[in-house]
Amino acid sequence: MAVYKDNRPTKDGKIWFFKTQYEDFDGTKKPKKSGRFATKKEAEQAELEFKISLHEKVNHNEITFEEMIELFLNFKKKRVRETTYYNYGNKIPYLKPLFKVKLKDFNYSHFERWHDYMDYETTLATRTKNDIYKFLKSILNYATAWYEFSFVKVYPKMTNFNNPNELPPEQLCFTYDEFKQFIEVEEDIKWQATFRILYYCGLRKGELRGLQWKDIDLERKTLSVRKQITDRCGTVKKFKFVVPKTQNSIRTLKMPEILVNSLKKAKLEAKQLNGFNENYFVAGDAFPISSNALADRKNTNCERAGVKQIRLHDFRHSCASLLINKGANIQVVAKYLGHTKIEETLKTYSHLFISTLDEIINVIDTLEDNKTDD
Repeated sequence: MAVYKDNRPTKDGKIWFFKTQYEDFDGTKKPKKSGRFATKKEAEQAELEFKISLHEKVNHNEITFEEMIELFLNFKKKRVRETTYYNYGNKIPYLKPLFKVKLKDFNYSHFERWHDYMDYETTLATRTKNDIYKFLKSILNYATAWYEFSFVKVYPKMTNFNNPNELPPEQLCFTYDEFKQFIEVEEDIKWQATFRILYYCGLRKGELRGLQWKDIDLERKTLSVRKQITDRCGTVKKFKFVVPKTQNSIRTLKMPEILVNSLKKAKLEAKQLNGFNENYFVAGDAFPISSNALADRKNTNCERAGVKQIRLHDFRHSCASLLINKGANIQVVAKYLGHTKIEETLKTYSHLFISTLDEIINVIDTLEDNKTDD
C-alpha cells in the first residue's frame, strides 16, 4: 500500500489518496484506489482502516498491535466519554515499541522489552506509566473478547511499574496571603472573578471554561457545575460541552461573599457586551476562554505579584488546602470538590491536614502541662 499526491485537486482542494492490490475471498487480486483526502494524514488513516477491514474479513491472526489499537479506538469512540477517548490518544505513542508485533506472537519477552523502554527511555512518573500499562491491558482484553486471542501465558507474568525510591510529586498551593498578593495585581474585573472562582470554588479548568452566567445564581449565592469544555476542540469557536469528570462532579456550590460581589461587578460589565445573554461564558464572552489565555494571564500575574508559579489545577489544590486547614469536615471538602469517594480526597490531600494535626498536638501539650502543674 502507498499514499500518493494527485496534481489535479478536487473542487474542495483534496489531493491525497491511496492505492493498492488485495486478495478477495476467492484469492483473486483486485485493485483498490481510494477517494481523495485533504491531508496526507487522512489518506494514511484511511489506508490503515482499509487494511484492518481486510484483516477482519480474512485472517485475524495477522493483526499487529498497531492495527488492534485502531480497532480498539473505533470500538470505544462512541462508548466512552470524549475526554477518555482523547486521553487514549496521549497514551498511544508510548506503545510504539509494540506496534509491529503480531498479536498472535505477543509473549513475555515483548512485554519485558516494552517495560524496560518505559522505565529507561521515558521520564514519566510511575503513576503515569501504570495508566499506560492499564491502557495496554484494555487493548489485550479487547483482542481477547472480540478476536479470540489468548494471552493466558503472558498475563500472570505481567507486572505494573513500581519505584520505591520515587519522591511523591510536589503539590504547589497558594496560601491565602499569596492569593491575596496574586489577585491584588489583577485590575480587570472579569479576570478577578475568574481567578476567585478557581481559588474559592476549586473548579477544574474545564469546569471553569464551561461555566455560563445561567449557572450563577447571585441571589442565592450559588454556582452550579453541570458541564465542562475540553482542550480537544483546538479552537474556542468549535467548543463542545461534555459531561463533568464523574457524576459527583455535577454539583451546586455556595459562594463566599467576596466571590459573589466580584461576580456581580463582572456581570454588570459583561452586560455591556453586544448580544449579551445568560448563555455567555463567565470567563469568556459568547465563546469560552482558551486554556492558553488562562495560563498566560496566570503566569503574568504570578510574575507581577512576586509569588511562585503554580499550575491552573493548583488553584484547586489551593482551595482544598484552604478548606482543610480551616477545619472543614473531610466529607464536605470531598463534596465541594466533586470527588466520588472520601478516600480520594484523603489520598490526595492527607498532607494538608496541618492545622488539624496542630490542634491534636496542642491538646496533648495541654494535658502534659496540666500534669506538670499538678
